[in-house]
Amino acid sequence: MPALSRWASLPGPSVREAAFMYSTAVAVFLVILVAALQGSAPRDSPLPYHIPLDPEGSLELSWNVSYTQEAIHFQLLVRRLKAGVLFGMSDRGELENADLVVLWTDGDTAYFADAWSDQKGQIHLDPQQDYQLLQVQRTPEGLTLLFKRPFGTCDPKDYLIEDGTVHLVYGILEEPFRSLEAINGSGLQTGLQRVQLLKPNIPEPELPSDACTMEVQAPNIQIPSQETTYWCYIKELPKGFSRHHIIKYEPIVTKGNEALVHHMEVFQCAPEMDSVPHFSGPCDSKMKPDRLNYCRHVLAAWALGAKAFYYPEEAGLAFGGPGSSRYLRLEVHYHNPLVIEGRNDSSGIRLYYTAKLRRFNAGIMELGLVYTPVMAIPPRETAFILTGYCTDKCTQLALPPSGIHIFASQLHTHLTGRKVVTVLVRDGREWEIVNQDNHYSPHFQEIRMLKKVVSVHPGDVLITSCTYNTEDRELATVGGFGILEEMCVNYVHYYPQTQLELCKSAVDAGFLQKYFHLINRFNNEDVCTCPQASVSQQFTSVPWNSFNRDVLKALYSFAPISMHCNKSSAVRFQGEWNLQPLPKVISTLKEPTPQCPTSQGRSPAGPTVVSIGGGKG
Repeated sequence: MPALSRWASLPGPSVREAAFMYSTAVAVFLVILVAALQGSAPRDSPLPYHIPLDPEGSLELSWNVSYTQEAIHFQLLVRRLKAGVLFGMSDRGELENADLVVLWTDGDTAYFADAWSDQKGQIHLDPQQDYQLLQVQRTPEGLTLLFKRPFGTCDPKDYLIEDGTVHLVYGILEEPFRSLEAINGSGLQTGLQRVQLLKPNIPEPELPSDACTMEVQAPNIQIPSQETTYWCYIKELPKGFSRHHIIKYEPIVTKGNEALVHHMEVFQCAPEMDSVPHFSGPCDSKMKPDRLNYCRHVLAAWALGAKAFYYPEEAGLAFGGPGSSRYLRLEVHYHNPLVIEGRNDSSGIRLYYTAKLRRFNAGIMELGLVYTPVMAIPPRETAFILTGYCTDKCTQLALPPSGIHIFASQLHTHLTGRKVVTVLVRDGREWEIVNQDNHYSPHFQEIRMLKKVVSVHPGDVLITSCTYNTEDRELATVGGFGILEEMCVNYVHYYPQTQLELCKSAVDAGFLQKYFHLINRFNNEDVCTCPQASVSQQFTSVPWNSFNRDVLKALYSFAPISMHCNKSSAVRFQGEWNLQPLPKVISTLKEPTPQCPTSQGRSPAGPTVVSIGGGKG
């Protein structure tokens, strides 16, 4: 029932008067709201980042980042506001236990407040008001709210904004509420959006005058009327296309589909593939040629909220020419939760490239765990950690004397991944973090430029750890290529390119067999350790009591590893790589302490009354 009809049925002086009072209040609220300004955004601070929040695009968020102030300016555009809106952040995108701002009306007066929700979704006023309202303004597109908040507030009810993925939540208020505490998120139209809020402050290098562009786009396809679709399309480079350097890429999103195109990637097929069938269709289609599975070399990756990706001025990603496939595969992820029908799309990625090769070829190296079932996560775990190593022995042998420079990173797990971090260790001491995402989501993966280039020297160690949640699984989750199996990978983008393409590890298989024998002995369980049983089968038969879980954790923390120190040809560098000791770490980095902002400039302890006046203000 429309909000106006509900209000018309309420008792009052008269049905007509009640309806008129309500419709007038809401109309004024929507059309001529003017906030009592408590500050203003800097005139020279545009809001360069934009994402739609809801599938229909009625809510749009823009923002900028100030690292000097350690604060973010947000602008929320509400195109079809009914009686209010809430917006905020939570750990995994739930509206429970969320950090929120709420704009609402009681039918007569409009309010803005910093709030939080409890585990039942009930909204409460935060006594520490850290969101500062700057402006509410009517625009031709709708109502805009401008507000800001520090990265960290030292308020236990607030979300700590940090590097990596942020789960944004929103809700639509369709009718007035007598108070903030009368709002419960469980009864609202709500949703979530994932984004990297803390974009690196990197100046955009100028493009050379000879830069060319190539569009890798889906050919006007009709987006399937289902919630999730991965669309694959093959593009062929021109015959005789010589070696070039990719120096930049950016998204091409069909106008009107901004809320449906979730992320996109461009892959190059394996060099030995001299022909690939042309294909345009769902990636899981039975009609998809098997050869497309060998098109996995990443050239570009974009996710919602990301802008153009630039290579450092001294490096570029080589493609084309001898030893390079002429076939590219575009993969577009459509997120269509409202099952919208009849929407055509030609989204894709625009590559900028040059024939004038730069000083260095950029390379992509895989760090983390080998895709093998010997690395497994027991079921019903909330935060089980697996760790992969790129050892000092491998970097000493494979890296040039001057080292390499990592400038971007793409973290990757499958469905149970929750956190990923890669740390550089030098002389046994954790030196710096390469990339970290404490709120990682397998549904939001992009190549992220690092705020600071990380230099890796011969003899350094790179340690990649992934945290998994298997609370909803009854059997062990083993490592592997399948979507229900797991991975722990960091694809680091670096220069100069070396022969080292894969630097990963896994627990020694012989020590894992000792684990299976041990739990058999102590549990009197019939865990199959016969030679014909696969590792996956053996893990399936493990009874997951606390002893078996703790012993597996201990095994992964001390047992020797098998190292994969591999060239691009998949051949290992010369040397002994089995039964290698775990790298020793004698000191670890301290967790950064959030800076608590001073109370000066903080909003009042209660809701801000949004004044109503004439004009746009």
